[in-house]
Amino acid sequence: MKSNRRQVLGWMAAGAVACPTCLSLGVSHAAETGHDAVHWDYKGEGAPERWGSLESRFRVCDLGLEQSPIDLQRSLRAEVGAVRPFFRPTRLRVLNNGHTVQVNADEGSYSDIVGQRYDLLQFHFHHPSEHLLDGESFPLEIHFVHRSAAGQLAVLGVFFRQGAANDELAKVFDAMPSQETPERDAGMQVDPLGMLPAARGYLRYMGSLTTPPCSQGVLWTVFREPLEASSSQIQQFSEIFPLNARPIQPLNTRFLLENS
Repeated sequence: MKSNRRQVLGWMAAGAVACPTCLSLGVSHAAETGHDAVHWDYKGEGAPERWGSLESRFRVCDLGLEQSPIDLQRSLRAEVGAVRPFFRPTRLRVLNNGHTVQVNADEGSYSDIVGQRYDLLQFHFHHPSEHLLDGESFPLEIHFVHRSAAGQLAVLGVFFRQGAANDELAKVFDAMPSQETPERDAGMQVDPLGMLPAARGYLRYMGSLTTPPCSQGVLWTVFREPLEASSSQIQQFSEIFPLNARPIQPLNTRFLLENS
């Protein structure tokens, strides 16, 4: 049993998980870079509890045992290695896809996660936070979506609590479309590093996309330290998306690791 546990901990630290479904998804974290033939939503007929029955390829939303988001609690301390983001300022290429506001990243930004390079594809927002931290919800959560050369997806998650305004967040929110639109160039740059905490303590687990098709095999790294956003910034986003967070999913037999 101890040997099996060591093997699993090493596997999670390295993120060395094949993800055939992820390879077929292209660049998206969830279906958030395009439109699905089947309408899904956060309420009504397309609400999360119905996702698995909307279309056959969404069945893992109901049947998968490694779904996201989760409540980040009762973690195991482990040597899971460093997470080093190497983000560059990127053109503010922003879109509203009907489910969130998303910024598509220029080439060149990436994160080194335990020695593996994952290129930054895009980042987007959820209100309220999708993950909980020891049972606590936050008004905003940002997901930095990455992909390795082998096609594995990795996501860095950051919480925002109410406080001082965030300058980089202001650029995105001032340019974000209030209605569903294709990508447009806002004519300025945004620095993703300004939306990452200085302290890099994090929690790590294997999970899924948090929207249909809910594909599993996604390497999640969620930073423990929240950043701050002003009440007006939170309101800006919540007026467009009053609710775009999937409910908490069971951890089941997975390990939740915390870097020591």
